[in-house]
This record gives sequence, structure tokens and C-alpha cells, in this order.
Amino acid sequence: MEKIKISTEIENIIVNAKAGKIFIISDFTDISEYETAKKTLLRLEKAGVIKRALRGVYYKPEYSKLLQEYVEADPNEIAKAIARNFNWTIAPSGDYALNLLGLSTQVPATWSYVSDGPYRKFDYENIKIEFMHRTNREISGISYKTALVIQAIKTLGEDKIDENVINQIRKVIKEEKYLVLKESQNTTSWIYSTIKKICGKSE
Repeated sequence: MEKIKISTEIENIIVNAKAGKIFIISDFTDISEYETAKKTLLRLEKAGVIKRALRGVYYKPEYSKLLQEYVEADPNEIAKAIARNFNWTIAPSGDYALNLLGLSTQVPATWSYVSDGPYRKFDYENIKIEFMHRTNREISGISYKTALVIQAIKTLGEDKIDENVINQIRKVIKEEKYLVLKESQNTTSWIYSTIKKICGKSE
């Protein structure tokens, strides 16, 4: 009876969640045993309440009134769920990092992330999600925004940093510039010098 009650509680959480939300089994292990949560998610998948994106990763379908059809889950949210599942710290990198900071309008062919976990690659529909291992100073113990800025600057390269880049990043992080400046002290020297310019600190 207790398992039925817990399964119903999990179902209620999912039913009341916003469309597009991602779920993994460990999201429910604070209220349920692992196997009970796993069986509940499998049951809800069969019932069409949720869809499977990857093994162990599910999402609540979202209907687009514009397209008049159900749309696939957000790849970034799937990446976050994968990281949550493996207890990784991640941050966008490559073209995706540039896109998030308004430095590029290019839609990434591969959704790339740096991670303090091992190198892994996942295929979701026609999308590739890639996690690349990086040293702790680039990813662990710093905020998402700081890691994002570091990766964007690294992707551009030192010779591509100009006033337009500096001004664009400054505009995005203005509310968090002191945190970014503090957390990036241990990164590569030229990247930190760039961040100091962005945050208005002289060399």
C-alpha cells in the first residue's frame, strides 16, 4: 500500500509540473526507493504522460500552439538532467556558450559542455550533446555564469577579443561582475586579464 501511495505522489508531481520539464529517477529518491521511482516513470511513459529522451531521462510533453504539435524537450535541459544524474558540474562551451552570451547567432550542431566528469557523448533525436572533461579550476566550485564566460572567451581565442566582445559580455554579466571577477582568478592568465577588462578593472 505504501508503494502505491508513493507512486501516486510521484505521478501527481509530474502531472502538476510545467510542460517540458525533465525528470530522472533520482529526482524522486528523497520520497521513494529507487526501484519504485523507476517503475513509476516506466508506467507513466507507457501511459503517454511522459516521454523518454534518453535512458533514464524523461520529459513531460509540451504542445506548441504555433506548430500545432508536440515539441521535443530542450537539449539544454536534457544536458542538465544528465549532469544531475551523474552528479557532474557542467557549463556550456564552444558555439553554444557564444550563443548564450549573444556573441553568435549560430545554432550549434553539437550542444557542447565542459564537465568535471569524464568525456561522454549522447544522441537525442537529431541532436548531439557532448561533455568534455576539464580541470577543476575551469568548472568546479564556480558559478554557472563564471564558467560560461570563461568558456566563451576560451572559444573565441585571445586574438578575437575586441571592444565589441568586451562590451557584450559586460552587458550580460553586469549584475554578477564582481562574482565572475572573484571566481575566475585561478583561470588561465590571459582569460583572467580579459575578464578584468570586462569587469572594469585595470591591469
